[in-house]
Amino acid sequence: MTAAAIEPSRGEAARDDRVAHRPLAARLLSRPEVGSLIGAIVIFALFMAVAPPFRNVANVGTILYGASTIGIMAVPVALLMIGGEFDLSAGVAVTTSGLSASLLAWNFGLNVWVGILLALVVSVAVGAFNGWLLFKTGLPSFLVTLATFFILQGVNLGVTRLLTGNVATADITDMDGFHSAHTMFGSEVTVGPVTLKITVLYWVVLTLVAAYVLLRTRVGNWIFAVGGDAAAARAVGVPVKATKIGLFMAVGFCAWLSGMHLLFQFNTVQSGEGVGKEFIFIIAAVIGGCLLTGGYGSVVGASIGALIFGMTQLGINYAGWNPDWFKTFLGVMLLLATIVNVYVKKKADLR
Repeated sequence: MTAAAIEPSRGEAARDDRVAHRPLAARLLSRPEVGSLIGAIVIFALFMAVAPPFRNVANVGTILYGASTIGIMAVPVALLMIGGEFDLSAGVAVTTSGLSASLLAWNFGLNVWVGILLALVVSVAVGAFNGWLLFKTGLPSFLVTLATFFILQGVNLGVTRLLTGNVATADITDMDGFHSAHTMFGSEVTVGPVTLKITVLYWVVLTLVAAYVLLRTRVGNWIFAVGGDAAAARAVGVPVKATKIGLFMAVGFCAWLSGMHLLFQFNTVQSGEGVGKEFIFIIAAVIGGCLLTGGYGSVVGASIGALIFGMTQLGINYAGWNPDWFKTFLGVMLLLATIVNVYVKKKADLR
């Protein structure tokens, strides 16, 4: 049987028919993103009550901006986790992308757009390399991407210092193509009292496209299949290798997009940036309903998880609380989200 010929079995069709006839409440509670949605409502209500600046409509743009910078990466990381893999290099890959565009354009006297396109090649190649190495070595993706994390971290610092004598790239404001690139990756629009960064648009579009692919296409079925049982998926014709490498490349693409915003928002990139952010992306995905075992999750939930981060980061400051407690919040949310996800998955399987 070929991958193109894969169709839902009679058992799956019967199951889908049973799902369609469940009460609405039962169907909603069996969704993987239900825990993150409830959590978002609780966080919103909490900070609305204790942080007066949180109620200011003008701060909505700031909250959404913080959420979008996490969400752009949380969406592909969630897809990868549903496919049964991790990418611990995602945080530093964002920095690698920004550094690549800036250093290549600056040192070779190129138009900024040439640097941007070369950075895209570098970012997607890093993702493809992670996927290729995963299958070539047979090692867990945790170890493969942990190695890539250290490699990229060292390259980011070493190459930047070698070429600039500093830990940051030069300011590229005066280079050809900068202003059009800034419009594409670092612009903003004001709607009434709310200022929205372009990353919010990218975040929403990525979420919608990823949700459609995951839930409405054959590729989405493949992602769930390779995450649930790769051997069984391969036996029925699913292109396991291509699917997983494609997911790593999707992480690379979004790292490029996030890296371009990093560069054109600040006109320079710090080579040590991004370390530790990979855990935030993973936590956002887990809060959104992804299981660490793969085969289950939601990109919409991952975006809601990113929104929770955005609300919490600013809410703590607005409430006048000690921001040191934010890391404690991350740990608690990760633990609770994992427990809720396992519970919801068991309930969904029983139904």
